[in-house]
Amino acid sequence: MAAIFTPSEIRQRHGPLFSKRLITMVDEALGKARIVEECCAQGPVEWDAMNRLRAKGVVEHVEVMGTTLIMDARVGEGEVRFGAASKDTGGQALKSLIVKNGKVETTWIGLAGASVGVGACLPQAEGVEKVEYLSDQVVGGSRRVEIKIITPLHKRLIIGIDDTDTKEKGATWVLGLKMGREMPHGIFLTHKIVQLNPHAPQKTTNCASTGVAFAVRPEDVNKAVDWAKEFVGKGTYSDQTAMAVFEGLDVPRRLVRYGADAKEAILSIHDAEHSAKENHIKLLEITGRRGMIGALAAIGCFDLGLYSAGLPEDFKHV
Repeated sequence: MAAIFTPSEIRQRHGPLFSKRLITMVDEALGKARIVEECCAQGPVEWDAMNRLRAKGVVEHVEVMGTTLIMDARVGEGEVRFGAASKDTGGQALKSLIVKNGKVETTWIGLAGASVGVGACLPQAEGVEKVEYLSDQVVGGSRRVEIKIITPLHKRLIIGIDDTDTKEKGATWVLGLKMGREMPHGIFLTHKIVQLNPHAPQKTTNCASTGVAFAVRPEDVNKAVDWAKEFVGKGTYSDQTAMAVFEGLDVPRRLVRYGADAKEAILSIHDAEHSAKENHIKLLEITGRRGMIGALAAIGCFDLGLYSAGLPEDFKHV
């Protein structure tokens, strides 16, 4: 029978360690998940990233951003292959990820030094509800530890906003950042400033829209959207402010194309409404409709890395 502990009990047992927060988001329609793991230092994050990629399991992609590890995985169970790591360097793997009764259950395996990370460190992270030891509870040395971590199910929610400022006052990126920091119905993940066509005739100054991503529990999605609409409505200086809303882990390719087009072409409100409809994106008029163009483009460009903040000519010689 598995031994079950809370994070506080793990902390009392091993002392406070280094994992700060664990967030699990799942797109069940796609059979995909994204795990965001925050640590207090970059070294463990980089080491964990490479070891989890090497061991396979259900891991498909990893990205390190400072002291945060972002890991894309598939829902289900995968074969773990530690290879030479099991003999010489230890190893760490995400063996499975399933959704059960509104919770996310992830199964982890750690060998040698990595057994401390899996068996003592990760279980202490904020966001963990409980931990089941499927093996011996002793960590470190040459031990092999297998545990199951239960976390709340979250969805990724991206909110795009535009046309919140005037030539005299305001900045859309500032309002978006405030929205992210003050959101009461989700966990603030990412803030993006999206550069659009600077030749747009009705721009204010830079012609940039903003996207903000949150991890939100399914039952709180509508609350988060309603709160964001009210927040932006109170903070805008423009009579053309609008918002776009997307829920999911993969931005549709046709919407990415729309976002890229908004960097070079002069798009219309009709273009935005057509693209939103074919990609099942919700557009919300707050004080006007013109902001729909950039708000939707912010979602289209959200996952494009540095390209979201630049223009096509910036990358011709990169």
